[in-house]
Amino acid sequence: MSSGNDLQSEARSKPTFSEEQASALVESVFGLKVSKVQPLPSYDDQNFHVYVTKTKDGPTEYVLKISNTETSKNPDLIEVQNHIVMFLKAAGFPTASVCRTKGDNTTSLVSVDSGSEIKSYLVRLLTYLPGRPIAEIPISPQLLYEIGKLAANLDKTLEKFHHPKLSSLHRENFIWNLKNVPLLEKYLYALGQNRNREIVEQVIHLFKEEVMSKLSHFRE
Repeated sequence: MSSGNDLQSEARSKPTFSEEQASALVESVFGLKVSKVQPLPSYDDQNFHVYVTKTKDGPTEYVLKISNTETSKNPDLIEVQNHIVMFLKAAGFPTASVCRTKGDNTTSLVSVDSGSEIKSYLVRLLTYLPGRPIAEIPISPQLLYEIGKLAANLDKTLEKFHHPKLSSLHRENFIWNLKNVPLLEKYLYALGQNRNREIVEQVIHLFKEEVMSKLSHFRE
């Protein structure tokens, strides 16, 4: 069982930019005049809700995304993600828009001296997409139907997406990939000893017994 070193490693790679630094990044890299910055929830990256001074015909709210140091070593991954967003936007999906830097790129690699070492972070800017998370609104059969319909349309549309660096999305040992469910065993300690842990252990066991041997037959 893992002692938690993996989580500590992830914490070390997560960006820790202040609101002032985030504001300066937006202005220096993307050329926008910032009026306010607020932190947004994130897992191992760092996100900020950015408000800018009104420009002619331009949006006034954005999301600044700062990738962790490990992801920042794989710019192809972020490039493909950006192109997927642009592809879906062009197909009519309600997605954010990818903003370009002053150098006409979709990302910028920023180096920061932390005192003991110099760390590099990939930054990008997306337009802010207003809305409420599903968890915050009453669920109805009609809403679930609409979510399923949107997911199906998304899936069908992405079958037409092509990019020379698409393989960068296939990361080994990526815990958010459902086929890597067994990797979650090393995080079981975080649940303590309770009923929830028993349920999770049972699901992982069943996945190993019933799913792993059939993975190659499933559509991915």
